[in-house]
Amino acid sequence: MTVRIRFLPDDVTVKAEVGEPLLDVAARAGVFIPTGCLMGSCHACSVEVEDGNIIRACITAVPPTGVELTINLFSDPTW
Repeated sequence: MTVRIRFLPDDVTVKAEVGEPLLDVAARAGVFIPTGCLMGSCHACSVEVEDGNIIRACITAVPPTGVELTINLFSDPTW
């Protein structure tokens, strides 16, 4: 199953397969998501999905959400 992933604020859209690692999708789209520990503990890769939930991109795969998933990237000068 294919899902369109839309990254904000730059409005970059890319197609992804359900189960594909979100960091891989972002990299393929040319979207930078900062990382730290790559285990979800440091929260450097935190992003907000369209329903307002905060997820850690390093440990999240593309969910079977339907046609499109919008992800808001945070701008954290620490990372």
